[in-house]
Amino acid sequence: MTHDVALAAIDPRELRNAFGQFGTGVTVVTTRGADGTPHGATVNAFTAVSLDPPLAQVTLTRSSKAARYLEGSCFAINILSVGQMETALHFAGKPMNREPDWTLDGDVPVLIGNTATLECRPWNIYDGGDHIIVVGEVVALEVRQADPLIFFAGKFRHVGDHVDGMPWAKSGDGPDGGWFSGASSFKSFAPAPE
Repeated sequence: MTHDVALAAIDPRELRNAFGQFGTGVTVVTTRGADGTPHGATVNAFTAVSLDPPLAQVTLTRSSKAARYLEGSCFAINILSVGQMETALHFAGKPMNREPDWTLDGDVPVLIGNTATLECRPWNIYDGGDHIIVVGEVVALEVRQADPLIFFAGKFRHVGDHVDGMPWAKSGDGPDGGWFSGASSFKSFAPAPE
């Protein structure tokens, strides 16, 4: 069974504005070229994928210089702290007067001052239209006590106050809570095969 639905054209600017309403952290993905030269790109499309195995995902535009270095390469996801706005701009194509602080003595280049760093080995790359979706297996990590740099509605921001209400303890659909607790059956969203 197929559904022929004419979709209205989506204005790319409006779509970008809609995407921008989702506040994210800011990361810089770093790796080395074949000659050992370090490369990086600012990315706010970062997602935790899996705890077992430990997987993380970043999405880069195909036109990004760093995207061509990631296939089959180890890389680091540097989750930036609020004091690293110049670093974010530098790797977004707006070089600053001062080079970013990073250490180059490990398997992958790692920025200094991150709120967290995930070192990854390649897991898989997927087609994402005008982007590539890169999934890495986390092989090392470091977490510091520093506020993250936030990106929302086209601007860098910092973490604000806590929102009043019920504190987040655990996910309601986790293994301890049951998924859609109380339902006697689950109806699939997909139509049944004929």
